[in-house]
Amino acid sequence: PRAGAPMSFADMVAKLQPAVVNISTTQKVTVQSNPFAGTPFGNMFGDQGGGGEGGTITRQGQSLGSGFIISADGYIVTNNHVVSAGTRTAVVESITVTLTDRKEYKARLVGRDQSSDIAVLKIEAAGLPFVRFGNSTSARVGDWVVAIGSPFGIGSTVTAGIVSALQRATGQGGAYDRFIQTDAAINQGNSGGPLFDMNGNVI
Repeated sequence: PRAGAPMSFADMVAKLQPAVVNISTTQKVTVQSNPFAGTPFGNMFGDQGGGGEGGTITRQGQSLGSGFIISADGYIVTNNHVVSAGTRTAVVESITVTLTDRKEYKARLVGRDQSSDIAVLKIEAAGLPFVRFGNSTSARVGDWVVAIGSPFGIGSTVTAGIVSALQRATGQGGAYDRFIQTDAAINQGNSGGPLFDMNGNVI
């Protein structure tokens, strides 16, 4: 291969993969037991409250995504939407982190920033594998990058590509609407997972 094109990503991935985790939540979702409550059809389906809101029922929901360990004592970075309630009527009851060796830990939400879609979790563990942040401002269009995710039920997945564009705006607005675009395949459940440069740093 030409200079800079690796023969294989295997050695780098072997070091990084154990620090990428699966993150799942359990959520309590409150929904109307009668979808027609408060409408003229409400009484037909059991709304006897004179057009009121009707009863509610509670269901279980979940969300799935990835994250990466940034310290040996268990601090983890992920996307805020991975650990957020899926609807206005949902409440996140618990967050579970699963490592590549299938060990599971209950996680505590340390902090979140909705505008940048970043959240930090903490698990009670020691001696964990972790990865480091690089300097994304040094990334160039055409650089090789590797994405690692841990979708639930599939296990860890690795994809490779290049930096397709820098400072990419999605139209969502805000101070953080400047993204690195890549053609590395992103699978369902990759949300919150890291993108690595060829030095194994998160960009």
